[in-house]
Amino acid sequence: MDRIQRVAISVLGQVLGGRNLNQVLSEALAGDRGLTPQQRGAIQDISYGTLRHLGQLEYILQALLQKSLKDQRIRQLLLLALYQLQYTRAAPHAVVDHAVKTARNLNAATGGLVNAILRNFLRQQQSLLERAAQTDDGRYSFPRWWIAKVRAQYGDMAETVLAAGNQHPPMTLRVNRKKMTTEQYLQLLQAEAIQARLIEPGAVQLESAIAVEKLPGFSEGLFSVQDAGAQYAALLLDLEDGMRVLDACAAPGGKTTHMLELADIDLQALDKDDLRLLRVRENVKRLGLHANILQGDAAVPEGWWDGKRYQRILADVPCSASGVVKRHPDIKWLRREQDVSGFALQQLQILETLWQLLEEGGKILYATCSVFREENQDVVQAFMRGHDNALQLPLHISDMIDGQILPNDQHDGFFYALIQKLPAK
Repeated sequence: MDRIQRVAISVLGQVLGGRNLNQVLSEALAGDRGLTPQQRGAIQDISYGTLRHLGQLEYILQALLQKSLKDQRIRQLLLLALYQLQYTRAAPHAVVDHAVKTARNLNAATGGLVNAILRNFLRQQQSLLERAAQTDDGRYSFPRWWIAKVRAQYGDMAETVLAAGNQHPPMTLRVNRKKMTTEQYLQLLQAEAIQARLIEPGAVQLESAIAVEKLPGFSEGLFSVQDAGAQYAALLLDLEDGMRVLDACAAPGGKTTHMLELADIDLQALDKDDLRLLRVRENVKRLGLHANILQGDAAVPEGWWDGKRYQRILADVPCSASGVVKRHPDIKWLRREQDVSGFALQQLQILETLWQLLEEGGKILYATCSVFREENQDVVQAFMRGHDNALQLPLHISDMIDGQILPNDQHDGFFYALIQKLPAK
C-alpha cells in the first residue's frame, strides 16, 4: 500500500497543479511496470475517488489540522488516506500504518502528525462528516462558483444535479447493429453470467464494470463502450443511406462509429487533434466500418473542406464538460468560471461556420456534454437570432428539459439542439 500511496500522491499533486487526470494517471502507470494489476486498480480508484470527494476531504482535513501544513506531499497523502478510510473497504489500521510509513519516507518529521490526524478522524468520523455536510464545500464537493451557477439555473433540481456529479459512473455499452441486435448481445452476456439490463435509448448497462477484454466480442467489434446519453446523438440525426455527413469534432470516435452503424453514409470524421484521431481510426477499424478521417479545425474549413455541402452535420463542440464530471472528477477543480463564457464564444463560432457547409433542407445537431445554459440553449438562441432560415426542431426524449439531459444514475449530462436549414427567404 505504501507504493500505491506514493504513486497516487504524485498523480494528485500533478492534477491539482493543473494537469489532466487521465494523462497523468496513464503516464504514472506506464512509468512503473512493476505494479500489479491490483495495485494499478487501487491507484486509479483512490486518485479518482479523492478528486470526486475533494471538497469534503479538504474540509475534514482542515478541521483536524492544528496549524497550516507546508509540505504539500503530506497534505496530499492525508487526503488520499482520508478517502481510503471513508470510502474503501481497506482495513483502517492498514491505511493508517502505511500512510505513516509513507510520510516518514517523504518527510521523517511528519510521521507522528499523520498518525495523529488519521486516528483522530477515526475517533471523530461521524461528527466530522456531519459538520462537513453543513457547508457547501463539504456537502457537494464542487467549487463554490459551480454550486452557485447550478443553483441559479436549476433551482430545486440543483441538489440532484450536484449529487449526480459525484456518483460512480455506470459502464454502458452500445451494440454494433451491423453485426447483431442488442437483444442478441444481451443473450451473450447472460450466457457468460454477466449481469446487464437494457436502458434508453437501447443501451446495455452492466451491473458492475468489467474490463472490455473480458466481455464477449470486443475484438470482433460487437460493441463499444459509450454512455447512454451520448447514444442519442446519432439517433437524433435521422440518418439515411447515401447521405453525406460530417462529424465535426469526432475524437475519440464514439458518435462517429454509431452513425456508421446506423446507416450506409458518406461520413467525414474531422478533428483538430491528430493524436486523438488515432483513437477514431482504431475504433472504426475494430468495428469493421469505414470513414474519411480528416485532421482540421471545424471553425476553419478552408484547410480541409472540399466544397461539397452536407445533408447532416454533428457539431459535438468543445465545452466545459460539466455534464461528465462523474467520469472526469478533475474537471471540477481544473475549470474556472471564466472558461464557460470562453467556450460559449468558441461554440457559436463553430456553429456559424458549419451552418455555411449545410445544404438547404439539411440538419445540424448541436451537442455538448455540459449542464451550463451559457454553452447550450443560450448559444442556440444567439445563433437563431441571426438566421431566419433556421428552424429548431422538437426533440422527444424522456427527462429532457429544453434540450438538456441532466446526469443521473443511468447517464451523464448532455445538451442537444437539432436545427434544420430552410430555403433562404
